[in-house]
Amino acid sequence: MTSIVAEPWFRAPSLRRVFELLNADGGEVRVVGGAVRNTLLGLPAGDVDLATTWHPEDVAERAKGAGIKVVPTGIDHGTVTLVIDGIPYEVTTLRRDVATDGRRAEVAFGTDWKADAERRDFTINALYADAKGEIFDYVGGLPDIDSRTLRFIGSAAERVAEDYLRILRFFRFFAHYGHGRPDSEGLKACAQARSKLSTLSVERVWGEMKKLLAAEDPGRALLWMRQAGVLGAVLPETEKWGIDAIPGLIAAEKIFGWKPEPLLRLAAIVPPEAERLEAMAARLRLSKAEEGFLAQFAEAPAIAATLADAALDRQLYRRGAEGIIARLRLSLASARRKSETDPAFLAETAAFHRLLARAERWQRPVFPLSGADVLKAGVPAGPKIGELLTELEDFWIDRNFNVDRATLVARLESRVRSR
Repeated sequence: MTSIVAEPWFRAPSLRRVFELLNADGGEVRVVGGAVRNTLLGLPAGDVDLATTWHPEDVAERAKGAGIKVVPTGIDHGTVTLVIDGIPYEVTTLRRDVATDGRRAEVAFGTDWKADAERRDFTINALYADAKGEIFDYVGGLPDIDSRTLRFIGSAAERVAEDYLRILRFFRFFAHYGHGRPDSEGLKACAQARSKLSTLSVERVWGEMKKLLAAEDPGRALLWMRQAGVLGAVLPETEKWGIDAIPGLIAAEKIFGWKPEPLLRLAAIVPPEAERLEAMAARLRLSKAEEGFLAQFAEAPAIAATLADAALDRQLYRRGAEGIIARLRLSLASARRKSETDPAFLAETAAFHRLLARAERWQRPVFPLSGADVLKAGVPAGPKIGELLTELEDFWIDRNFNVDRATLVARLESRVRSR
């Protein structure tokens, strides 16, 4: 098990200041959650969050008195952020749930570390480390760290009913940290409550799905989501399309050194149909960039392995590179996986690899003419300018962009004279 004490993040002067500030005058503070979990799993710590017996107003007052910047990120819910040396530390008062409705909780502040642990979601997220590095485990998280078991604290059904987003968090954390099969009680609770996902904001749903799709290998989590009916509840577009492309894509990412891209993985499990993807983007309120990626993917043509280089260049110019590169990556991943059991696909794999390399280094050429050239040729302002430019650009594209400006100007003047 990795030592918390030995970690640079734990010994950072900024964190030691937080300990000195809040481990005084009868109060206490401990690191909690992801930083402890990840360190024990041998992973980068990420953000360092803390829990304290001090009330948020007291945390803020003590920090200001020490010259520390305070950001009231969620003071009504017990959270303030202390910024030291440019590093943010979220500090949250110990809490217990008073009432929950599946979307939000009414909490009361307290000083009971065990009660605070028991209101959290998973055992591996409820581990605390004090200033000396001693680990406190009130819910059996350490054995689950060792076995990489993702398990709800206490009753899985009760934890899910407190916040239905925990259904997606269950699969997201399983994708990142789980091993083997998901916990059966947790899986059952998620399956039984899947209809409640519709009560959540779509921004929260997509946020969790995007994090899940960013896991090193989300394949097993997606499989169990489908088995539990959860995947269809949040992404009905996958119902008749399936997730069979994911294993091949994950393998290709590792072999070819591709950075995992949640949107490409999403594209692999939804049909490339413009109307459906546009509706999905609207439903999930994706960002403009995310929506644009899916639109380019849907509009990109299916590229055959036998496509000539010049023909690929023309497609890249007309359709844009992003969607075509996505299509080529998925085609390459599929062909490579088939080649593992059928050598006949080796040539197709090599061909897609070559086309992808060309597409990734392709630079869009600049059309040599502009509207000013058409005006200069004697065409009055109006729609005829656009028509002539399009005609000449098509001529230039069809000749693989190898027509120089002088030739295009001569052709333009000839077309104007013939009108």
